[in-house]
Amino acid sequence: MKFKLSLLAAIAATALSATAAQADIAVATAGPITGQYATFGEQMKKGMEQAVADINAAGGVLGQKLKLEVGDDACDPKQAVAVANQLAKAGVKFVAGHFCSGSSIPASQVYAEEGMLQISPASTNPKLTEQGLKNVFRVCGRDDQQGLIAGKYLLDKYKGKNVAILHDKSAYGKGLADETQKALNAGGQKETIYEAYTAGEKDYSALVSKLKQANVDAVYIGGYHTEAGLIARQMKDQGMKAIIVSGDALVTNEYWAITGDAGENTMMTFGPDPREKPDAKAVVEKFRKAGYEPEGYTLYTYAALQIWADAVKQANSTDAAKVADVMRKGNYNTVIGKISFDAKGDVTSPAYVWYKWQNGQYAEVK
Repeated sequence: MKFKLSLLAAIAATALSATAAQADIAVATAGPITGQYATFGEQMKKGMEQAVADINAAGGVLGQKLKLEVGDDACDPKQAVAVANQLAKAGVKFVAGHFCSGSSIPASQVYAEEGMLQISPASTNPKLTEQGLKNVFRVCGRDDQQGLIAGKYLLDKYKGKNVAILHDKSAYGKGLADETQKALNAGGQKETIYEAYTAGEKDYSALVSKLKQANVDAVYIGGYHTEAGLIARQMKDQGMKAIIVSGDALVTNEYWAITGDAGENTMMTFGPDPREKPDAKAVVEKFRKAGYEPEGYTLYTYAALQIWADAVKQANSTDAAKVADVMRKGNYNTVIGKISFDAKGDVTSPAYVWYKWQNGQYAEVK
């Protein structure tokens, strides 16, 4: 009888082990799937879907397939916390998100408490990685790096001229505007106008009138493409010739869809186009074959999952602390290039270059 019980126990244990080995590992992306910034949520979702498919086709991770969860925060901080808690309850081990810094920062506290690893493809506010959280990383640069480049550009091109700095009051927009202002002021130039606007409105004519009265030559916008596009259009309506300068949140064709030719010559900072990298060629072709152009943060999201999956294999575990330790020591070949991290979770070699909008398309300024 004892032998039979032992045999049954062994069979049961083997069955449980086999079930566990075949169980899916839950991973997620979280961002603005709905709302006015949904174009970026789509980029992240598409990038994550393709990365999951490719990793699963190659055998998965630790002998298990990945299962994708998608969280919609609509770039709202409170909703982001709710999404983070929902993902935790779903047993998610890794989150590629969020998009807006104002979402990533509060959500990161939930992920830290729940032992989940987070890599943001897009959140640039320095605070995200200045919190001392060991589970938090990003594969993009920071506003204090992006703002430095923007400030230098304004000094070089508009020294002694009237420069306005605007922001949308968000963690991303205000953070980027403040860093740009800091760099401009450090170079000995004071902005003519520094002003906030409210995201989500349609009529910015009063703000534009103020810019026109001040004879502004360049308008730096810390904010997203929707409002920047409306401001550009309304500037043209009032006969302004000033150039708009902005950051990485204008890296979407939706910007031109809003501006039309009012967006001509808009300048913006972003990383070197990952679509041009040799390591991205095969993945980019897959996207294009499926009828999707992997612009903006599509490949950054893909890269985030690549890094996590490689680190999990090296750690032989999905435990966030173990994976994070491995990530800080490693160098990773990804679709956006070689990536390594510093102690804070920032990339060690951030790069920003200039892009210019012309004839309905944006291209890197060589």
